[in-house]
Amino acid sequence: MKKSTWIQIAQIILGIVAGALVTLFVVRQRENRHLLDTRYGKWAKLNLVLDLLEQNYVDTLDTEKVTEAAVSAALSSLDPHSVYLPPVELSDSEEQLSGNFDGIGIQFNVPSDTAVVLEVIAGGPSEKAGLRTGDRLLKVDGKVIAGVRFPQDSMVRKMRGPSGTKVNITVKRGREEIPFEITRGKIPVHCVDAAFMVNDTVGYLRLGKFSRTTYKECHEAALTLREQGMKHILMDLRANSGGYLDQALLLCNDYLAAGDTILYIEGLHRKREVFRADGRGSLMDMGITVLIGENSASASEIFAGAIQDNDRGKIVGRRSFGKGLVQEPFYFTDNSGVRLTVARYYTPSGRCIQKSYSSVNDYNYDIYNRYLDGEVFSGEAVHQDSSDIHHTRGGRVVYGGGGIMPDIFVPMDSTRVTDFYSQCSKKATTMRFASAMFDKYGERLSSIDNFENMDKFLSSENLKWQFHDFAFGRDGLRCTEAEWDRSMTYMLPEIYALVARYSKLGENAFYKYYLPIDSTLSAALLAF
Repeated sequence: MKKSTWIQIAQIILGIVAGALVTLFVVRQRENRHLLDTRYGKWAKLNLVLDLLEQNYVDTLDTEKVTEAAVSAALSSLDPHSVYLPPVELSDSEEQLSGNFDGIGIQFNVPSDTAVVLEVIAGGPSEKAGLRTGDRLLKVDGKVIAGVRFPQDSMVRKMRGPSGTKVNITVKRGREEIPFEITRGKIPVHCVDAAFMVNDTVGYLRLGKFSRTTYKECHEAALTLREQGMKHILMDLRANSGGYLDQALLLCNDYLAAGDTILYIEGLHRKREVFRADGRGSLMDMGITVLIGENSASASEIFAGAIQDNDRGKIVGRRSFGKGLVQEPFYFTDNSGVRLTVARYYTPSGRCIQKSYSSVNDYNYDIYNRYLDGEVFSGEAVHQDSSDIHHTRGGRVVYGGGGIMPDIFVPMDSTRVTDFYSQCSKKATTMRFASAMFDKYGERLSSIDNFENMDKFLSSENLKWQFHDFAFGRDGLRCTEAEWDRSMTYMLPEIYALVARYSKLGENAFYKYYLPIDSTLSAALLAF
């Protein structure tokens, strides 16, 4: 045989021997192996896996990364609201509910790729520096943010920062570019978005969230409206995603009589705790109607549930989100934390309004599915759990397991969405028009501080036809005369609201002028 042939035969024999030795090693390992203790009750398996990684993994471990992933994965297997928050997310989350944050003190919108200042917070750093409503933000610390599709959340991050630090802002005011050096400071965050009288006896209060200052703000706003003649309050909790439980309890206490149950909470490691009104609320004699929607959640549902179950007032709108779980914060030394669900809360009638989360996908897409199923357009399409029946103090039937069902259901009005309306929405035509009106009437708008003068301004400037010229001329939109007339029924109040927002009346003006096309509010006014 050739030498090369003998070499090949030798290689094959060595391969067979080596394979047999490896197989023998594996077999002996299986025969002699020590089974690791994986009793779940002591978290043994999890700890063993982490030890195995540390002692055997092929590469250097990033223990921080692995730990963060393990914690997040563990919590994700529980309920949708038990979450791990890394330091930055925890700080942002708590800042939103704290009642203040560090920044420059402006509210802005981005109608056409350029941020426009809507409000300069009184007493804040921007007001002291000289910024005004209507200013266009061009640069932040030399970085161009106008006309370059700069993300809005990135603008916010660039302008925020620790109190005492400085930021350079360049704005366009009219035709002039003006640089400002602003020293950041503590900025109060208000949770009452609007509070004003709808008519001689009815007041309107829109509450955006349940922050640390919610009770104080709501209480003071309601007392002010009562001094103006309010006998009945419309408490608008639509799009209020909740917040602090104690603030919801305090707010309920203002409207409920002594001994009325507000709610009770209970969990495996939390004994039942019942919360009742103490009878010292100063608004117990005030008529009340609560407005809710599919994005009203948590503390909003606590308030609505307490009012409904005690038959204290009517609930108007659409079925609320359905969050009946109580989270408690736990903090770590690295400034991260966990929000862990520790109990369920129950309304006075004994219902837990938490919707099912057995399917994570169904839970995450629940609101979207309400649109697909037609629920937001018809109360008859709402599915309620007939096996989970409870009764209000007056004997009315209410259901658990799926949010707060309003006493008066108000479907979403889809008739307003004409083709012209859709075109304007896509191009943000109404918002850009409002900005253009401020450019034109800025001095007059900035001086208006009461609704009487605002009414006179809006009726005198023929905004309907100025908007027509703007939409058809600048934006090149087209529609029939009939479609224009039908669209204006809904769009003109919106235009008034957006323009009036640039005055000193701010958000109060926006909500007041938007009310004529607010079907939920109209239904609430007809309910008493």
